[in-house]
Amino acid sequence: MPFVECVPNFSEGRDPVVIAAIRDAIASTSGAHVLDVSSDPSHHRTVITFVATLEAAVPAALAAKREARDRIDLTRHQGEHPRIGATDVVPFIPLDGATMDDCVALARELGERASRELGIPVYLYERAATTPTRENLADVRRGEFEGLRDDVRTNPARRPDFGEAQLHHTAGATAIGARPFLVAYNIYLGDRSNLPVAKEVAKAIRGSSGGLRYVKGLGLEVDGQAQVSMNLVDTEKTPLHRVFDFVKTEAAAYGVAPTWSEIVGLVPERVILDAGARHIQLRGFHTGMLLETKVREVMNGGETVDGFMSSVAGPTPTPGGGSVAAHAGALGAALAQMVAGLTIGKKTYAAVEEEMKQLALQASSLRRALHSLVARDAQSYEAVRSAYQLPKESDDQRAARAAAIRDALIGAAEVPLETARTAVEVAALAATLAERGNRNAVSDACVGALLAEAACKGAALNVRINVASLDEAGAERGAALASEARKLLDAAAMHARIAEAAAERAMAPA
Repeated sequence: MPFVECVPNFSEGRDPVVIAAIRDAIASTSGAHVLDVSSDPSHHRTVITFVATLEAAVPAALAAKREARDRIDLTRHQGEHPRIGATDVVPFIPLDGATMDDCVALARELGERASRELGIPVYLYERAATTPTRENLADVRRGEFEGLRDDVRTNPARRPDFGEAQLHHTAGATAIGARPFLVAYNIYLGDRSNLPVAKEVAKAIRGSSGGLRYVKGLGLEVDGQAQVSMNLVDTEKTPLHRVFDFVKTEAAAYGVAPTWSEIVGLVPERVILDAGARHIQLRGFHTGMLLETKVREVMNGGETVDGFMSSVAGPTPTPGGGSVAAHAGALGAALAQMVAGLTIGKKTYAAVEEEMKQLALQASSLRRALHSLVARDAQSYEAVRSAYQLPKESDDQRAARAAAIRDALIGAAEVPLETARTAVEVAALAATLAERGNRNAVSDACVGALLAEAACKGAALNVRINVASLDEAGAERGAALASEARKLLDAAAMHARIAEAAAERAMAPA
């Protein structure tokens, strides 16, 4: 079932009764689940994180906006954080099974309903923006409530996307959008006397001032301390550790050092893990090394198909073609196991009962082996990427880097070669089942063999692409790997044709 995350920000961080009412409005919506509530009295702001089905996301956000409209008066609101509304901003973020297009549609639906049902004008921003000038939230929020309240009446460029050219008299307006995951991250620079430094550092780091493109930053005074308040809008391109190092370096130019930092709301675990791995210079780190990852896989029965497909569809190089090839082979093995199971226990096939039991066990073993190769293929790519990042300033460093690249490329070819070998075994098993298994499931056995053939072809391509990058010292080993891959392709094709022939015979007129 597709889910989205929603992280509405409300201009109330001090009254627990108001905060609880808004939270409860979300939590009482069927299909919505509150994950976190973070309130800051100095910012006078609360950030609520919830997840919801596509059907529940808009009703939950609308219920929260209604409570905020009725309980928050911006004419009496004072806080450090910029704001234009009682519900200041509502972003939708796609999770497994959902797309950015889904989130854009939700943003527009919520905007229309908030205007029509609550009388609150709405500006669409980020991926939901109707014009490039509104993609940046800071541009939408320019002038804050007081400035926008006056400007919207006379400036056509400030007219909202939904609603009249005037703000709600107490609830203001709301920016509603669709975006990737954002991390709200604050770094403190000591006493309030360092506020000018915080402002200079924020100016240096934010993308709009020529700093880090995917960072938005402000220098604020919070609880008597100087704070660099930031939104990291793409932690893939600008990771957390790079942001901290940037702030630390800029502040050092003024003789100031960070005292502590904080994350507001929730954060993907990979963000913290990547920062920790970078800090201790941990080479080749991946989540498969974590005990908790393995425990979750065992408890959940492994990654969901939707989760795997979402990972493949994401804008990262892993999991890629090699992992998908292994996954296809595992599906072929699963089909073979199914056909064996459909044959066992049938009187018509009593003569092959014991053989089918053995084939079912083999199929199960092959399926598990290919499933593990899905992750191993992604890990082998990371080893290559790490090798290419090694230093190359001196002759010794260049020699060490070349050796590491060579070893990593050979390893990255050996893994898909193992996938190809295993896929051939699946194809052979499926062909046997197509000929000797339950006739009513012959097409399933044939599909299993074809998937295994496709897995072998995909794996062989990955062998060849890796050995093609080897230097002269690795050429002989690479040629041997490529030669074996070609022979495996012939074997897989032979078994697939046998399975197809069995299927054709079964479908031929009597």
